[in-house]
Amino acid sequence: MRARERSEVAKRFEVAKRFGVPASERFGVAGPPVGAAVLALALLTGWTAVGGAGGPRPVQAGDGWMLLPTAGAASATAAFFTIRNPGDVPDELTSAEWEFGGPITLKRHLHQGAAGRWEPVSALPVPGRGELAMSPEDADLMIAAPPPLKPGRRVTFTLAFRHSPPLRLTATVLPPGGRPR
Repeated sequence: MRARERSEVAKRFEVAKRFGVPASERFGVAGPPVGAAVLALALLTGWTAVGGAGGPRPVQAGDGWMLLPTAGAASATAAFFTIRNPGDVPDELTSAEWEFGGPITLKRHLHQGAAGRWEPVSALPVPGRGELAMSPEDADLMIAAPPPLKPGRRVTFTLAFRHSPPLRLTATVLPPGGRPR
C-alpha cells in the first residue's frame, strides 16, 4: 500500500472510532488490505518452499539406450540419456557407474568442420530450465571393455550430479541403426 493510501485508511479508522463505531466494524476497513498481504506472503512462501524461487531442484531423467558393440570393432560402447533440469540453478553430471563395474568416461564430441574428435570431460552441464540430451553427435557415457551384450537387454546405471541426488536408470541395448528417435 502506498503512504497516501495508508494515511487514508488511518483517517477512516480514526473517524469511525470518534463516532462510536464498534471495533469489529472498524477492523473491516483494514481487513481487505491486510488479508491480501497475508495471502501474498503465504503464496510466496509456498512457491519458495517447492523450489520456485531460484533454488536448486533435482534433475530428472527417463530410461536411456546404449549401443551394442559390433563384432570386430573396438571393444567399447556408449550409453545415452536425456537429463532435464526443472530448476533455475544449473547442475552437472559428474560421474556414472553401471551394473558391470569398470570405468565409464564422460565424453564430449568436438566438431571441426566435417571431421571431429572426442575428449573426456570432468562434467557434462545440465543448464537450468534446460536439458542435457546425450547423442552420438554430442555427449555420451563411454564404456570400455563391456561384457557381451544382447539387443534388448536392460542395463542399470547410476548417474551422479554436483547438486542433485544420484539417479538410478536403465538403458536398453540397441543394435547399430536401432537408435530411438
